[in-house]
Amino acid sequence: MSFFHGVVRLDHHSAQLLRFDAERMESAQLADHPHATRQHHGEVRSEHEFFGSVCDALDGIGEVLVTGGHTALNDFRHYSAKHRPQLGPHLVGWEPVDHPTEGELLAFARRFFVRRGRLNGTPAGI
Repeated sequence: MSFFHGVVRLDHHSAQLLRFDAERMESAQLADHPHATRQHHGEVRSEHEFFGSVCDALDGIGEVLVTGGHTALNDFRHYSAKHRPQLGPHLVGWEPVDHPTEGELLAFARRFFVRRGRLNGTPAGI
């Protein structure tokens, strides 16, 4: 099923992705796969692999609200701008949140898109 809107709540190790429209929603969980490495800066490499998998999961969603803690938002924004610039026009909002439930996250995202007149089922500006 294809949805035009999405919201992702992420930290440095996991992400919750909700794809939705005004009536329906589907959810996906993403988690990093930490692996022991003796390479210098192995944790950065692991974070980049994780952020890359988040970007892959966002592919095909017209408009995405990105949420999470301040540090994770900044790191993901930097990663996506540098490594996945084609995703930039689809990332339409960056909002700090703590740890909402799935229902709270969905309600927050729907309010975000409704306030911007974007949850009417038609692409806005893309």
